[in-house]
Amino acid sequence: MAKCATREAYGKALAELVREHENILVLDADLTKSTKTSMAQEVAPERHFNMGIAEGNMMSVAAGMAAQGDVVYASSFAMFATGRAFEQIRNSIAYPNLNVKICGTHSGITVGEDGASHQAIEDIAIMRAIPNMRVFQPCDERETKAVIKAVYESKGPCYVRLGRLAVEDVYTDETFKFELGKGNVIREGKDVVILASGYMVQQTVGALEGLAAKGITPTVIDIHSIKPLDEELILEKCKDAKLVVTCEEHTVIGGLGSAVSELLSTKMPRKMLMIGLNDTFGESGTPVALMDAYGLDSKAIVEKVSKALGE
Repeated sequence: MAKCATREAYGKALAELVREHENILVLDADLTKSTKTSMAQEVAPERHFNMGIAEGNMMSVAAGMAAQGDVVYASSFAMFATGRAFEQIRNSIAYPNLNVKICGTHSGITVGEDGASHQAIEDIAIMRAIPNMRVFQPCDERETKAVIKAVYESKGPCYVRLGRLAVEDVYTDETFKFELGKGNVIREGKDVVILASGYMVQQTVGALEGLAAKGITPTVIDIHSIKPLDEELILEKCKDAKLVVTCEEHTVIGGLGSAVSELLSTKMPRKMLMIGLNDTFGESGTPVALMDAYGLDSKAIVEKVSKALGE
């Protein structure tokens, strides 16, 4: 099966959008080839701006451009887009509710050998805490293209979290359905509900055979929208669950697990298991080795879910 990184899918979708809409401007922080905005640059070089290694300035410029009526896609590695530019995103983009789409690539530990300094593991928590900011994390090529095109039509700021690693398709043309802000049920099961986002959707699907061998047939839901959360779907699917599991390539503090626990603790308390990074930085290594080391791969999901049910 062919693989495609979500950053690659972003580049393809952005190039299509730039070709179709003349009010789109693209900004990048000297990482044009890595973030794949080079694809949009080839289509409309006059609407692509390399802002240099100055992410804060890039976000301020994006705010100014959006204030004059353009739709701005501003890209960098997730670590630097959200970390270096937090103040400008908060005060210049989110506070005035401007139409800037912040697309952070190379998120999570699957950045791999670049190590902890480049592995954004807290970016969802940072962006999710900002008023007016919406947060999306697609899992494969089809979903990424759908998210990137949908946020163009959706007014206001948003953060789209993208990965470096080429990943398998979760969906086919026949199985794919999409509505911005709504979760997708991939598998109907019983007793256990697993909510996954980004690359952890693939890991969860990969865990199904091992879970079945232990007599566990979970409901699996792809959550591409972390803010807003599809509360209606989550509450409906979790009402009979003995265990609710969240899977994310992000710290368990402030991310998908926190969002789901905030919802359930106030409206429908359930036993929860949060699979993610446990208050630790990443390290240098291959993506496969790191997913194993931090207990985020399919094998770890099987072990952790079965153990939690046993307890």
